[in-house]
Amino acid sequence: MKTQTQNTILALVLSFLVITAWTLLFPPAQPELDTSAPLAGETTEGSDVVTPPAEGVDATTSAGTATSPGEDRTSALEDSPRIEIDTPDLEGSITLLGGRIDDLRLKGYRETIDEDAAIVSLFTPAGQDHAYYALYGWAPGGELELGDVPGAMTEWQIESGERLTPSTPITLAWTNAQNMTFRRTIAVDEHYMFTITQSVENGSGENQRLAPYGVIARHGTPDDLRGFFILHEGVVRQTDQELSEISYKDVTNLDFDPRESAAAETKQVTENGWIGFTDHYWMTVLAPEPGQPFTSVAKHAASADIYQTEIRLPTVEVAAGERASTTTRLFAGAKEWDTIRDYEKSEGIYRFLDSIDWGMFFFITKPMFAVLHWLNVLIGNMGWAIIGLTFVIKLVLFPLSYKSYVSMARMRELQPEMEKIKERVGDDKQAMQKEMMELYKREKVNPASGCLPILLQIPIWFSLYKVIFVTLELRHAPWIGWIRDLSAPDPSSIFNLFGLLPYAAPGPDSLVAFFSLGILPILLGVSMWLQQKLNPAPTDPTQAMIMGWLPWVFMFMLGTFASGLVLYWIANNVLTFTQQYTIMLSHGHKPDLFGNIRSSFKRKPKDEKK
Repeated sequence: MKTQTQNTILALVLSFLVITAWTLLFPPAQPELDTSAPLAGETTEGSDVVTPPAEGVDATTSAGTATSPGEDRTSALEDSPRIEIDTPDLEGSITLLGGRIDDLRLKGYRETIDEDAAIVSLFTPAGQDHAYYALYGWAPGGELELGDVPGAMTEWQIESGERLTPSTPITLAWTNAQNMTFRRTIAVDEHYMFTITQSVENGSGENQRLAPYGVIARHGTPDDLRGFFILHEGVVRQTDQELSEISYKDVTNLDFDPRESAAAETKQVTENGWIGFTDHYWMTVLAPEPGQPFTSVAKHAASADIYQTEIRLPTVEVAAGERASTTTRLFAGAKEWDTIRDYEKSEGIYRFLDSIDWGMFFFITKPMFAVLHWLNVLIGNMGWAIIGLTFVIKLVLFPLSYKSYVSMARMRELQPEMEKIKERVGDDKQAMQKEMMELYKREKVNPASGCLPILLQIPIWFSLYKVIFVTLELRHAPWIGWIRDLSAPDPSSIFNLFGLLPYAAPGPDSLVAFFSLGILPILLGVSMWLQQKLNPAPTDPTQAMIMGWLPWVFMFMLGTFASGLVLYWIANNVLTFTQQYTIMLSHGHKPDLFGNIRSSFKRKPKDEKK
């Protein structure tokens, strides 16, 4: 009995220490705005997109932007002719000045759970705070100069199409002084994938060398940067067989490259790859055609505080009278698991599903979310899907759990024999340990098996925390009643009697927020406490005190965690309670649940406390 109690305490203490360490290592961070950074869109040299060099082409810069610093969004959108973007999932526009895709909003997502909240804005025109856009062009080579190729300030003309929709692509055209005609055809699907085809017809009478590129530019760090260690935000890229993630801070710390005039990292991709920026729930990615070699670049121009990800395709030589073209893709939208998976399968974007940050337990988180997503589609409610996932996990772990609970029951059966050994050997600990081990071996009982299922829960719990925190499908997902967002803490509070009193609960920044327990955290503490009461309290006062406090410590520790995670823990406790009660009953040991509860409230005599 003592060994069983020690195993349970050990497992609970380990779980507690893990959660405590997790909370200390990964505290919620308040986003900070870098007020020292220059305003987006300053018209100083280098304040706009740096035209990327291609193979054999000298690096040059394109200064100037389409708008003035600090201009409001409406004015910025009116400063240049635009083509409307309208799809089932996107709305926005493309400016003809530079042909930038710089105005994009996600129709299916709102900033908050309020029905009248603004929809999420992804791309923002230059001249705005935190400007964010995609730009395409050609880098000059040979005798060509910067003004001979389209770039950030090119004034494009509409050749075909008036409105970009899934059924109506648009084509822009521009002819330089050498009679070279450049065209850019932009198509978009029903979700978040743009297809950009760039072409050039060489009417100059001479052979010309130039190279196509694509750029995603981001002015300053995002204003909603979460800053969690558990979540990657920044550059994400696939280069052949290697997936790499570079935080914004690490991008600024890259080695300075004089050719780039910025801190930069350049990698050659021989066959499959992509690069872009990832946020908590949104992402923008440049992806060449499968099998297309290219140069992948991540860099930061410190003078203007602009982050860039780039794809540079090999230099092409276009003979007089000939035509050359290239096609690339731009993903700009929400990190929806099924949508990204479909692009990986149907569009051949290599390992695109890995753009979601699955973490170091990816071998658990990826299949775990696949099951959770399937259950959500089947049931139609993410909260019930989490409970269903708990059933699946318990089913997978049932063989180990069964052995554990059987071992615990067998330990109860051996309790009389263990007491006899203690009486026989007295204070000789070495002899007692030897006889105990012989008893365990003879009766085929493993005293350590009791904590194995709980230890296995630790990586599962971490993985589920990762899934709930990172994946978009949990964002603003309701369950029942007051739980309207499973990715956020329980909004109810004991301080206003869970909404019965006519005043609001303390906010997350309040000094008493830690003690403002909601309904789910309280249910978590009660479920852990009831699970504890399946066994009598330890005879050791210290052990009994630790066991008595753990459920309530966990209740406060998990009170600020996502509701989905707390819901999983409650469901897991209920199922564990049921399993343990049933297995112990089947082995002739009916737990004295109510007796153990009553004894926990009895005052012990003073001599027992000593």
